[in-house]
Amino acid sequence: MTDAMHINPVTIFYRSLAQLSAMLDKTGTAPQLLAARLHPDMLPFAQQVRAAVSFSLRGCCPLAGLDVADFSAAASLQEQIAQTMRYLKAIPAERFDGPGDRICRDRAGFADLALPADEYLNLYILPNFYFHFSMAYAIARSQGASIGKGDFDGYHAYAPGFSFETRGGA
Repeated sequence: MTDAMHINPVTIFYRSLAQLSAMLDKTGTAPQLLAARLHPDMLPFAQQVRAAVSFSLRGCCPLAGLDVADFSAAASLQEQIAQTMRYLKAIPAERFDGPGDRICRDRAGFADLALPADEYLNLYILPNFYFHFSMAYAIARSQGASIGKGDFDGYHAYAPGFSFETRGGA
């Protein structure tokens, strides 16, 4: 993955996992939130968080030529995130150097995937990571959590009391 536009995937996931951890600090982990769903056939909040964390490992490990690590047995969501962040940060950057067309394998639902590394990261792993991260955010918001767009991306900032209900825009 030696493209001029290449960013070490650990940088992407580490930052987003830190945002997810900070959101959990704000939302708490009450049983009601952990079990909340946007729709009956969707994963609950806790599983959305765990799936996002899993996709960071399912992405980085194969791209670095490593077996996929699993911290799902952690005592809490925060501990799973912390263990994952420590593990990812310890992967040497040069492990990600290599041809973008090397094949990475995973299972997507009932489908077996074998994709070139660039497609694997950009068209499969990142969309799925952000899907589950977004669902966790949306569930937390639907349960009344006081989090906003800045909590999701770490960049947006709004004045106290600002609401899109009274103003348009993003």
